[in-house]
Amino acid sequence: MTTTAPSPAPITFDDRPQVFIGGKWVDSTGDEWIDVVDSWSEGVVARVRAATADDIACAVDEARASFDAGVWVNTPIAERADVIDEIGDRLGKRLAELTPIGIAEVGVTAPVSGMTQQMFPGLFHAVANEARNATMVDERTRADGGRSLVVKEPNGVVGVIIPWNGPVGTIAFKVAPALAAGCSVILKTSPEAPLSPSVFADVVGELVAEGRIPEGVVSVLAADREVSETLVTNPEVDHITFTGSTAAGRRIMALAADRVAKVSLELGGKSAAIVLDDADLNSVMQFLPMGGCMQSGQACIALTRVLVSEKRHDEVVAAYQAALGMLPLGNPWEETNFLGPLASARQRDRVENYIEIAKSEGATIVHGGGRGGFDHGFFVEPTIVDNVRADMRIAQEEVFGPVISIITYTDEDDAVAIANDSQYGLSGAVFSADAEHAYEVAKRIRTGTVNINCSVTDFTIPFGGYKQSGLGREGGAEGLEEFFETKTIHLG
Repeated sequence: MTTTAPSPAPITFDDRPQVFIGGKWVDSTGDEWIDVVDSWSEGVVARVRAATADDIACAVDEARASFDAGVWVNTPIAERADVIDEIGDRLGKRLAELTPIGIAEVGVTAPVSGMTQQMFPGLFHAVANEARNATMVDERTRADGGRSLVVKEPNGVVGVIIPWNGPVGTIAFKVAPALAAGCSVILKTSPEAPLSPSVFADVVGELVAEGRIPEGVVSVLAADREVSETLVTNPEVDHITFTGSTAAGRRIMALAADRVAKVSLELGGKSAAIVLDDADLNSVMQFLPMGGCMQSGQACIALTRVLVSEKRHDEVVAAYQAALGMLPLGNPWEETNFLGPLASARQRDRVENYIEIAKSEGATIVHGGGRGGFDHGFFVEPTIVDNVRADMRIAQEEVFGPVISIITYTDEDDAVAIANDSQYGLSGAVFSADAEHAYEVAKRIRTGTVNINCSVTDFTIPFGGYKQSGLGREGGAEGLEEFFETKTIHLG
């Protein structure tokens, strides 16, 4: 399909001329704007006020004052859980607002954005349930026969830094458990996707006005990297939790190290799907295409390395080509399309550069590789790169686009070695007709999540990575635990 002129996005959004500090929309100390660009039309669909370093400092001061005052901290955790539930309920009532924002900000298609946004309220409810089940005081018997209390207390002031590829979901993974634990939160959003977090801020503002969340507990600010670093280095911030690239995670870790601040990191991935020789290809192809191309590949958990034996290489590649050819690519605002453009011109250029690097290193493009015939919109077709060696950049570096590397292995041990030959360890998959054997293989893969004969995305279960894919876990009881300190009180 080829279009001759950019089509305007079918919707624009209200500008956000203020910043959200301490539970209220207030004027910024600066006058800079962030343009929100629709990835289909390439036009500006809204503007959001950019936060300054002074705005960040003010938000931290309010968070510190609110935490030290103790109102939210001393609210029973069950009541805080009720507030988290209410946030989920109110976001659920704004799906008609959030769905088009997701299309514009990330480039996902209308059906995918709608389906994704419908998931998010449930994530808030899952956090609320974990909070209600948390044991805040555990009495234990010491070696001398005496009694000690192990007490959970909130971290304090938490700086939350989120990416552009799933803002509301990341808020649920990070802000919801931080609030449930009793922390005060400064949410720093990506400049590429500031509108969805603004809707969350509106919901919080309602609850502050109703007296259900104290003033100062929550701030939501959009800012560039330089301003964001002032949040990381502020001595009044007790814990930084970040989702994004491994390079940015290293930078945050280095900045936080000067004051030994707690850091939680959910970083990049280069996840491998091992297709064992006994795997049923019809079953495999139910999961691999979306496992690799979800959100047009703009997902850290995407299965972007497909490991196949030399024996089954040709049939797997042919099946994958056929499966990708059936995924409709086009205008994300149309319900008939399943894959849309990438989020920005910068992201498209990055992905195209990796495709060129792969070709220069001797790999072969056997499917896709272009822009799908579109002359506007930030498109990259679903792409299969064959003849990939494990040491190539396309096999080692996170592309963050719909680019799948096919790597052959000689035997099962070789497959496991290739899967583990990565600085990352976030996700992965094993496909086999023998589920018990697949489980044994899965145990050998050094990664935080492994799917067996499926491609599951469930963030109510602990999620996180090994190696340079991060520190800590999100989801489940483990995700809530990230926002507690442990205090031991010995009783005489």
